[in-house]
Amino acid sequence: MKKIASSLFGQVVIALIAGIVVGLLYPQVGESLKPLGDGFIKLVKMIIPVIVFCVVVQGICSASDLKKVGSVGIKAIIYFEVVTAIALFLGLVLAYVFQPGAGMNIDPTHLDPSALGAYVQDANKVKGMSIADFFMKLIPSTVVSAFTSGDVLQVLLVSLIFGCALLLIGDKAKPALAVISSLSDAFFKCMSFIIRLAPIGVFGAIAFTVGKYGIGSLKQLGMLVLLFYAAVILFVVVILGGILRASGLNIFKLIRYLREELIVVLATASSDSVLPQIMKKLANMGIRKSTVGLVIPTGYSFNLDAFSIYLTMAAVFIAQATNTHLAFSDLMMILAVALITSKGAHGVPGSAIVILAATLTTIPAIPVVGLVLVLSIDWFVGIARALGNLLGNCVATVVIASWEKDIDKERARAVLNQEIPLGSFE
Repeated sequence: MKKIASSLFGQVVIALIAGIVVGLLYPQVGESLKPLGDGFIKLVKMIIPVIVFCVVVQGICSASDLKKVGSVGIKAIIYFEVVTAIALFLGLVLAYVFQPGAGMNIDPTHLDPSALGAYVQDANKVKGMSIADFFMKLIPSTVVSAFTSGDVLQVLLVSLIFGCALLLIGDKAKPALAVISSLSDAFFKCMSFIIRLAPIGVFGAIAFTVGKYGIGSLKQLGMLVLLFYAAVILFVVVILGGILRASGLNIFKLIRYLREELIVVLATASSDSVLPQIMKKLANMGIRKSTVGLVIPTGYSFNLDAFSIYLTMAAVFIAQATNTHLAFSDLMMILAVALITSKGAHGVPGSAIVILAATLTTIPAIPVVGLVLVLSIDWFVGIARALGNLLGNCVATVVIASWEKDIDKERARAVLNQEIPLGSFE
């Protein structure tokens, strides 16, 4: 017991339980602890851009061949598109079959649209964004602004350009690489300090949630939440599990290996809070750092599996709740639009509601005001979205590494079988 309590995993679990107790017994105190969770996530986000830059640049330079970098990038995009399409289709089918919104008989004219003001404004910006606008958004105003904005895709673009430049100038790049290597070690050391605060962040986040919504609120969230959680579990176990098994690894062992990070994500509803640790753990499995450095940051914006499930499921739910008939062409339109709007959602404040609003505004049959129905449950479904997205990106990294022969399968199995100690992230 003492050994468990002294481990980060044990401390996070204890903090999770303590947060539930405080939120349940002293709800006002629980609500006041929100800054602890928010502060922890801000600390992590503060350091993510530099870590992504260092990892990607080192990865590209270690690849020693630009063709290799291009190969990984192209295969990653193809994989993301295929798996995202599967996730969108799964959400659509489950919502259509189980009809979570049927029988609610909501009159859209009786819903108050005032709560959606900011979301709809942002959604109109997303909807009105052309392909050219999307790619222009990837380009930062300055190199520095890429890091200050916190946009992972902008950091990734700068990292790719800089890494390729260092690779092409050869030996002259060695001093710069040495500096980047030292920076990487220093910032990972900083992250090891910050991650020790995870129990405090988890305690604050979960105490706030329980204090504000109540421990029994999960029972009142309805069929949509239950169906979504079931869909994410189904997707992880069956779809991702099958994909991972084809690569010779086991999804349940991967989940056990990532248990500390998953608990932090569960409490904070943010996969950002564990990005650096996830990258290091995947590298520890024997996956080449260049592949980890390219796939994970890109996947955080382009491979949102659980988010995609929710996008189509919530759209159909709103249609059912408002007694809106959807023709087959409407269902196909939801799929087609969601495949586009789901990209780049990471980093958008209230991204789920904003992107869902952008999706619905392109489908006249569904009343956008119906988004009011899902506002109250967004935090709870956000937990499963973050967990599913994170696992989806980890599996994507393993699969692409397998295609590229950038993974030591023997080491990966040994790590997942706990034959090699996890060690620390010092």
